[in-house]
Amino acid sequence: MTEKKLLLVDGNSVAFRAFFAMHNSLEKFKNKNGLHTNAIYAFNNMFENVMKSVQPTHVLVAFDAGKTTFRTEMYSDYKGGRSKTPGEFREQMPYIRELIEALGVKHYELDNYEADDIIGTLAEQGSQNDFEVVVLTGDRDLTQLASDKITVDITVKGVSDIESYTPAHVAEKYDGLTPNQIIDLKGLAGDTSDNYPGVTKVGEKTAIKLIKEYGSVEGVYQNIDEMKKSKMKENLINDKDQAFLSKELATIDKKAPVAIELDELSYHGKDIERLVEFYKEMDFKQFLSKLNIEEDPVELEDIHYDVVDTFDESQFGPDACLHVEMLQDNYHTADVVGVSWSNQNKIYVTNNHLDLFESPVFKSWLESANGKKVYDAKRTYVALNRFVTKTEGINFDVLLAAYLLDTNDNSNDIAGVAQHYGFTEIQSDEQIYGKGAKKGLPEDQEVFFNHLARKIQAIKFLSQKLESELEEKQQDRLFYEMELPLSRILAEMEITGITVNAQTLQNMRGEFSKRLQEIEQKIYEEAGETFNINSPKQLGVILFEKMQLPVIKKTKTGYSTAVDVLEQLREQAPIVDDILNYRQIAKIQSTYVEGLLKVIQSDNKIHTRYIQTLTQTGRLSSVDPNLQNIPIRLEEGRKIRQAFVPREKDWLIYSSDYSQIELRVLAHISGDKHLIQAFKDGMDIHTSTAMRVFGVKEEDVTPNMRRNAKAVNFGIVYGISDYGLSQNLGITRKAAQEYIDTYFENYPDVKRYMEESVREAKDQGYAKTLYNRRRYLPDINSRNFNIRSFAERTAINTPIQGSAADILKLAMIELSKRLAKTDLKATMLLQVHDELVFEVPENEVETLDELVKEVMENTVSLNVPLLTDSSWGKTWYEAK
Repeated sequence: MTEKKLLLVDGNSVAFRAFFAMHNSLEKFKNKNGLHTNAIYAFNNMFENVMKSVQPTHVLVAFDAGKTTFRTEMYSDYKGGRSKTPGEFREQMPYIRELIEALGVKHYELDNYEADDIIGTLAEQGSQNDFEVVVLTGDRDLTQLASDKITVDITVKGVSDIESYTPAHVAEKYDGLTPNQIIDLKGLAGDTSDNYPGVTKVGEKTAIKLIKEYGSVEGVYQNIDEMKKSKMKENLINDKDQAFLSKELATIDKKAPVAIELDELSYHGKDIERLVEFYKEMDFKQFLSKLNIEEDPVELEDIHYDVVDTFDESQFGPDACLHVEMLQDNYHTADVVGVSWSNQNKIYVTNNHLDLFESPVFKSWLESANGKKVYDAKRTYVALNRFVTKTEGINFDVLLAAYLLDTNDNSNDIAGVAQHYGFTEIQSDEQIYGKGAKKGLPEDQEVFFNHLARKIQAIKFLSQKLESELEEKQQDRLFYEMELPLSRILAEMEITGITVNAQTLQNMRGEFSKRLQEIEQKIYEEAGETFNINSPKQLGVILFEKMQLPVIKKTKTGYSTAVDVLEQLREQAPIVDDILNYRQIAKIQSTYVEGLLKVIQSDNKIHTRYIQTLTQTGRLSSVDPNLQNIPIRLEEGRKIRQAFVPREKDWLIYSSDYSQIELRVLAHISGDKHLIQAFKDGMDIHTSTAMRVFGVKEEDVTPNMRRNAKAVNFGIVYGISDYGLSQNLGITRKAAQEYIDTYFENYPDVKRYMEESVREAKDQGYAKTLYNRRRYLPDINSRNFNIRSFAERTAINTPIQGSAADILKLAMIELSKRLAKTDLKATMLLQVHDELVFEVPENEVETLDELVKEVMENTVSLNVPLLTDSSWGKTWYEAK
């Protein structure tokens, strides 16, 4: 007979633990739509671990149905002391339910009851039907369910450290009490987390002593007359009703009207197809890779193509499709393994690409203005630049068009885009080439040629489909006048690259090593001994045992020495400040000094790649390496920019960036007179906001007031919640909400804009920028409050962030045109957020400054002036 195991999970409790377990990573864990995913990620980890450990035959995740239950009817202040649930957590709960379903597990909730009661009822039924029952929760109230057949696993820290409660463990933990007596303990001592009162000044120790002597709450009151006169006796008498009420509130209902049978909870494995889609939506690449999915071979229709080794004019013509195949992502260094193209109705493929690139007819065709349609224009430009002169005439980019039409489905694999639009006659690159260490060309060359030919077929099909859809949605100007020209400019910037002085980085490596050794010695002196600073365990012993600093948080291996913990201890002892400095410099050393040295190419330059089709708002991303992420807040981090230099000695690095562009866009879009006037008057916008929010004169605005006002200003742009603002400023949520409310009182048209943005998005199903860039919001009319609220915040901030990104792109295009018409040698090198970086001869810098300022400030006309800040120097560091 197979052993039956029932796993019951307290969904709300564990999800909440998951959220706070990865709370420090809140802003790092977001999917491509901007949804916070830290709780979803941690919940998935926890669930996988517990399923592996328990190996249940039956599973259920129970959730609370709402705030109102039979307990709130008994006691209106039940759970009344709890703070408002963070919006960043609430928005993830519906997706945690989706995850549970994809994992092949049922979830259940019951009106008027809590998850505890569902679990208690099913645990009781399971134990009576020969199930071994495991309960997973973060709530110790459920330890009352422990029995010979029921184990209650409590998440101690985060979601990975589990403490298992059996009757023996309960007795050990609570000085001999039985699980059932936990209820009596709660009755006498109360519970601060659930806000039921218990007896005045009776804590856990006193309650345990009374229960051991008298057995239960009832036993205490049956024998109360025999007790000696004392303040405790007086409190017991006065609070008798509270004691019995608290016991009743703490008692889990094991006979709740649960309308789900144990047989319905059988576990039959994951819904892999649904789980794959969910992981893709959440951008959980790590979880996707663990699934090791092998797709079934697809039966495709025959395709006709010519494999050619020699090349003549008959193979090349106007309005053709072209594809250059590389297996690696970094097209600056990846080998070209094949080329395919079309001419009228014929498709050609070759792996004799070196001869192709030397062919005069191919070169002539590439340099002609004859239309060429490709899948990824920038990739094609850069790849061909290594072999031939500049490619001209690319008039359509399938990847860019698909991205603009639906930023929610920005696949970088042509098969994914093709299938999205109903073209199924192509397999994915992964199916053909494999992945990871096994990735490579197929042994059968015909399979390879067939795949290249199908890519041309897909480009032809998609070009027609996407061109008409762009026109239909009035996004053709956005495509042809902004994104497609920009792809050429970005390609040229990437090809040019930026010179990096390796010797400067090597000198920094030596300086940072010396600095780290000095800090290390200082730490050892403060600690009174040597130890491994990089070992959290050894560091925890030094700080919390030897130096007796207050313990903020524990982990399963000892004391937490995470950054947030050390920040709270910074004022307690100098050693903490030194440890934080040590870590920051070590991070800069490993990630940036060592990291950049590894990617300097033979021309002494770094050639980053800009991702044009990633973000929902239209902003560019940078990879290999990410030059948008070089730290600038710490002086040591800023110094990294000293290594970035112009190509010649008598040249300079020139930098210009927009001043507060997103807030200026907000002023323009909202039409708020106070915001507009502040910008027109040239006021510091954060000081102006501080004056209004705090009701003070300009001269009375303190640095802290300005800092808080700045957080509110940018918080409004990004749709921040009271919780998010409170975390940023280190204030209470109530105070944060008051800041937000006062802001809206002073800037009423911003509030009106936000409301209208949501209404329009609900009607249209999308938000759009000033230049008709769309972001579809499928959840904007969701019945679920949390999902809908997240979509509403996105509807508000998309026009602001997206329009700011569009303005910079238009400025880049205009600058490229204007520079081409001059004799200036200045070259655009980098785009970093709102900043453009150039290299320029010293004798041209003032001319360039005038040109850049004119273009960036006047390419677009808003209701407020666009302003730029510019500077220059011998290095990027000096230019900033």
